[in-house]
Amino acid sequence: MTAKFDDFLQEQLQNPEFSEEYNNLQPERAIIQAIIDARRTSGLTQKELSTVTGIAQGDISKLEHGNGNPSVRTLKRLAQGMGMTLRIEFLPDATESAEK
Repeated sequence: MTAKFDDFLQEQLQNPEFSEEYNNLQPERAIIQAIIDARRTSGLTQKELSTVTGIAQGDISKLEHGNGNPSVRTLKRLAQGMGMTLRIEFLPDATESAEK
């Protein structure tokens, strides 16, 4: 099933408007995936993470499904609950430096 989605995504990315919007949403997708990966790496279920952090399991689910906008404070609480440290980076934009 993943291969079919990947093929579909590659086809859609040929559309410049779709591609631009997809690229604009990359930070949000990265945060969602980082939360999911960190929770799985820590071996916690959403319910267990909820118990440790005091963040409702439903809210954790919403974040993992892209239906939330977590604050840095919330991200820190999640990281601490998983025994991890939150790190946020600002990186040079490859397209900006290529245009200069």
